[in-house]
Amino acid sequence: MSDKFELVKNYLLDLDLKIVHEDPEEELVIVEDPENGIQNLIVDCEEPIVILEQVIMEVPQNPGDFFKRLLQMNRTLVHGAFCLDEDGKLVLFRDTLQLENLDLNEMEGSIHALSLALAEYSGELLSYAGKQ
Repeated sequence: MSDKFELVKNYLLDLDLKIVHEDPEEELVIVEDPENGIQNLIVDCEEPIVILEQVIMEVPQNPGDFFKRLLQMNRTLVHGAFCLDEDGKLVLFRDTLQLENLDLNEMEGSIHALSLALAEYSGELLSYAGKQ
């Protein structure tokens, strides 16, 4: 377990996120803060970066203009982006940060960007999810 992984975990705890799962060998934790929309946020330390990734929803069966709209939403995000998993079946929020000079403010900014994106777009995303 690296010092960077311990630093990341401490930052997450400082931000009042609850660690619900930890895999020290993989240097990965899963955190939540349901009040702010954070559920099963994966935080994975992969030198030289830390990856933050949360599943948002399944891709609608009949997406229509969904992908175009996701790209438009991305334009307004402060950090991170909405993206698809490798199979193209799930919409994720994903952000990457450099581990070498990572500080609490950066981690907080990334986490808040996810919360803000969910606050701003959850209704619209749910409307697309309803088109299953």
